Amino acid sequence: MSDLLNIGASGLRAYSRALSTIGDNIANAQTPGYARRTLELREALGAGDSSLVRANVRPGGVDIRGVSRAVDAWLTADARISSGDAERSGTKLAWLDRVETALSNESNGIKTGLTKVFTTADQLTADPSNRTLRSQFLQAVDDVASGFRTAAGQLSDMAEGVSAAATSAVDQFNADLNALEQINAGLRKARPGSTGEASLLDERDRLIDVLSAQGGVTASFDDRGAATLRATASGDVLVGGGVVTPIAVTTAADGRVSFSIAGGAPFTTSTGSLAGLSEASNHIAGQRAALDTKASDFAAQLNAAHQAGTDANGNPGAALFTGTASAATLTAAPLTADQVAAADASGANGNMLALGAMRGANDPESQWSGHIATQAQATASARAQDAAATTRADAAAAARGEVSEVDLDREAADLMRFQQAYSAAARTIQVARETMQALLSAV
Repeated sequence: MSDLLNIGASGLRAYSRALSTIGDNIANAQTPGYARRTLELREALGAGDSSLVRANVRPGGVDIRGVSRAVDAWLTADARISSGDAERSGTKLAWLDRVETALSNESNGIKTGLTKVFTTADQLTADPSNRTLRSQFLQAVDDVASGFRTAAGQLSDMAEGVSAAATSAVDQFNADLNALEQINAGLRKARPGSTGEASLLDERDRLIDVLSAQGGVTASFDDRGAATLRATASGDVLVGGGVVTPIAVTTAADGRVSFSIAGGAPFTTSTGSLAGLSEASNHIAGQRAALDTKASDFAAQLNAAHQAGTDANGNPGAALFTGTASAATLTAAPLTADQVAAADASGANGNMLALGAMRGANDPESQWSGHIATQAQATASARAQDAAATTRADAAAAARGEVSEVDLDREAADLMRFQQAYSAAARTIQVARETMQALLSAV
């Protein structure tokens, strides 16, 4: 009779805990990082001698083994890798889109200014003494210089923006490393199979997911579930043995960002948002250098062409541009309409004819158009890579979710099943009590 009472009592404990676990699943169905939990139960067997059989085994109710989480290590690792790739491509694409906008004619007007320089020069060949056309020519030169300065300023602001974003990302990365170590400390103290341990494991996995999306990291686990986190490229320990090793960011003079682990070792990553920021900074630095080269070459060509002629007063042509060392300093020289060198030894419009003849396969206009086309191709390539990486990341997340996410229909079925089991366990205790009372009453 005591066995019957024990069986019923163990059932009440087990099914009450199971109902609580199902309640947690339902309540956290939309909680990011929550892995579906299942209460593991096993048969409890009693053993001992009886009047007829020695060392016999008889039913003893149900035991609780603990709470298990629905996770698949391979799917989790694949989801983290694909998430890191998607974050890298998405971060890079966002900055390349901005670069393309900064270099576009709508933002700086360089292409329009270049066309206007040569168009006005062509018009001056027909009427070289027209002061209005001379003023328009100088205005076009100023528009080009202003466009280069505008583009240079926007690219400079972007370089600063990437540096600031990298600093913020590193701060968050280090904060997540510290949080992971705190979770490790909790796991070492948690009771195995408890709900508390399951919650800590959920948070551990969520933090590793975030860190994987930020940079290339590899995780391993001890028998208590505590994580050791290493930099994938170098193998340096970032979290492990109770120690957290932070990373740092360095910005070079040209705006390129790089990362290092405390102690000086480089933190090289080809995945995650940190890799995207590094690649974006390299691209922006390259575009800034290319813009300076374009500005300097264009100014040198136009200065040389203009200085080959003579102005309205018969003086040698002056330089059209100053500050030709970089796009940021390029400035139109303060010339008057009479100082436009339209003439040369061949005639009053000879120099404008020579300047117009610069147009061709390798003229400043075509060079600038080619530069813009190259940027557009780079952006299109980054967009295609991002689309592919995002699709793969979504598929990996979905596959992981099929294992870990809560299915409310399944939880509803389990809820009914354990409610009935709980009622049956309660009925078992009631039957045992009624039987005992009947026996005692018969005495």
